Amino acid sequence: MQQRPRRRCEGTAMGAIVLDLRPGLGIGPFSLGMPICEAFDQIEQQPNIYDVVHVKYLDEEPLKLDIVISFPDHGFHLRFDPWSQRLRLIEIFDVKRLQMRYAATLIGGPSTLATFVAVYTLFGPTFPGIYDKDRGVYTLFYPGLSFSFPIPAQYTDCCRHGEAELPLEFPDGTTPVTCRVSIYDSSTDSKVGVGSLTDKAHAPPLPVGSLYMEEVHVELGEELWFTIGGQHIPFGASPQDVWTELGRPCGIHQKQVDQMVIHSASDPRPRTTLCGDYFYNYFSRGLDILFDGLTHKIKKFVLHTNFPGHADFNSYIKCNFSIYSSDFGGSFHREVNPSKHCITPSTKWEQVKEILGDCGRAAIQTKGSASNPFGSTFVYGYQNVAFEVMKNGYIATVTLFQS
Repeated sequence: MQQRPRRRCEGTAMGAIVLDLRPGLGIGPFSLGMPICEAFDQIEQQPNIYDVVHVKYLDEEPLKLDIVISFPDHGFHLRFDPWSQRLRLIEIFDVKRLQMRYAATLIGGPSTLATFVAVYTLFGPTFPGIYDKDRGVYTLFYPGLSFSFPIPAQYTDCCRHGEAELPLEFPDGTTPVTCRVSIYDSSTDSKVGVGSLTDKAHAPPLPVGSLYMEEVHVELGEELWFTIGGQHIPFGASPQDVWTELGRPCGIHQKQVDQMVIHSASDPRPRTTLCGDYFYNYFSRGLDILFDGLTHKIKKFVLHTNFPGHADFNSYIKCNFSIYSSDFGGSFHREVNPSKHCITPSTKWEQVKEILGDCGRAAIQTKGSASNPFGSTFVYGYQNVAFEVMKNGYIATVTLFQS
């Protein structure tokens, strides 16, 4: 499991902060369903509060486990679905470090213990919870919200059934104290708690017509087709065409000299630091479009997968591309379901080679450890397409061009 510390602002006191609790919706500035890039934006806007941030993910198989943004000083973390990269679950794992405000009342933190009695008094009646005898934990559920309480071994008899009565007090007069709070989407009526119950949390459905991770079909050497908006962007289109179809780009910058052009003996251009070509960056679509500086026509598309462990992680939203072809000889299949001949952001390099065949040795792309702590990547070229592949075998970027 990779752990990536973001920063530490010296002089920021470690202690409880106060965040508004919104059952089924979120906590503080973090809302269920938000893309991971929006969560990072919130963190960057409040560096004095979120001064220690850890990003955790499974480096070898980044689609297998959640991407987790953790705030150890404040006792909570955010769990993002590894495919959609949207927030599916918020867990407060150290309730003494975080004060939650609900209906103008504070609960949790070092001064206001989140006891069973306090929770029940604040949130009101609910159905009996579930007792996990293996973990010795009793979980109380509300819509989009759950509280877990450790039950001492000597009092497990009161919770011996799957659905136990409410353990407001133990025989000695004490009351259990919350060890974990889970906030999750309540639209599916799932009960989300500790252990395997965490897997039941899913990001809320996207609004109708949302363009987030819109599927983009690729016709090699020809065009991109955006399946929700219906736009077709072909090679050779002008900046005006792109503005009309996709709107104003998020950024525009001049291209550095193409470092791969030295491998093309037929290219007569001088080797200068800058060339006349320029990019339109659509970060919210995971897309860069390169225009020829002389003709002002599209000459390349770059599609980003936004995997953690790559230097560009969190610069782009994942581009949900699909490259369909039975033989990659130019035919284009807009199939409803991906087939074994379809390349997507989830396709590993070994699968790509099974579809396209071996292309020989890779070019190594590196920026040095100072600017890229994740190490070099490998670039493999085919007719009309090149793949940048990370060391774990997943695709980082796809570059489309006309051979």
